[in-house]
Amino acid sequence: MKILAGPSSQFLASRVAKETKCDLALVEFKKFPDGELYLRIADELDGEALIIQSTVTNDDVISLLQLIDAASDCYLRIVIPYFGYARQDKQFKPGEPISARAIARSIDADEVHLVNVHDTSTLDHFKLRSKRKAINLSAARIMGNHLRGMRFESPLLVSPDEGAVQLVQDTADAMKAEFDVLVKTRVSSEQVIIQPKHVDVDRKEVVIVDDMISTGGTMAGAIKLLKSQGAREVHVACIHPVFSQNARLLLYHSGVESIIATDTIERAESVMSVAPLIKEGLQMR
Repeated sequence: MKILAGPSSQFLASRVAKETKCDLALVEFKKFPDGELYLRIADELDGEALIIQSTVTNDDVISLLQLIDAASDCYLRIVIPYFGYARQDKQFKPGEPISARAIARSIDADEVHLVNVHDTSTLDHFKLRSKRKAINLSAARIMGNHLRGMRFESPLLVSPDEGAVQLVQDTADAMKAEFDVLVKTRVSSEQVIIQPKHVDVDRKEVVIVDDMISTGGTMAGAIKLLKSQGAREVHVACIHPVFSQNARLLLYHSGVESIIATDTIERAESVMSVAPLIKEGLQMR
C-alpha cells in the first residue's frame, strides 16, 4: 500500500508511513496564477492507496478530490483527520444545503476514516464503493496518555459544555484523573454564574478539553473563570486546532498556561500525533 499525503497533512502522512511501515509516495503540488490547483502523484501505485488529507480550507477539499481521481484505479482508503464543513450538518433554514453531506457525497472511495468528527451522523452521508460505513476514530486515549505524561500533581479535566462531556470522560479515563463540566446557573435576571458542576477547582491544575478550538472566545472566558475560582494552572487541550483570527492571543491573554493539540491540523501546538490511532483504525477491518 502506498500512502499519499495531501498538502495539509504532510507531516501526519509521514508519521503514518513510519507507523505502518508503508511507502510514502512523492506527490507534487502547485497553484496556477489563476488560482487553480495542480497535483501529480510522482510514484507508481501498486493497486492499493491510502490518502491522508485534512480539509481545513476549500483548497484542501479540491486537493483531496484531485488525489482521489488520480488514484481512482486503486483500492482506495481515505483518512480525513479534520473534516471541514462538519459543523454544517443540519438544515436550519429552508434553502440551505447540508454541506457536510455535500462534501461526503463527493468522495469516491472504498474506506473512509475520520477523527473526532463533529457529529457521527455525518458518517451516514458517505456512500462507499465497498458498501462499508465510514469510521469515526477517537483521539481521547492519545490525549489522555499525553496529559498523564505531563505529571500534574492535582489534575482536573473540564468540559466547557455538555457537548464535550464524553470526550472529556474518555480522556480522563485514559489519564486516570477526575473530570467535570462547566454549567451555567442563573442567579437573577442579570447575573449568571458559570462553574464546575461537582468539583472545586481551588489549587488544582485544570485542563479544559474540547474537540475543537476555533475562535477561542468560549475557551478564553472559561480560562478567566477558572483562574478567578483559584485554579493553580489552566491548560487547554483539543483534537482539532483550527485557531482562526486571533485565537491564540485570546487564550494567552486570558492566562492559559499551555495549549496542547493533535496533528489533525498541523500547527505549532500539535504535540500529540494521531498516527498510531490511524494505524489502529486501518487494522479494524
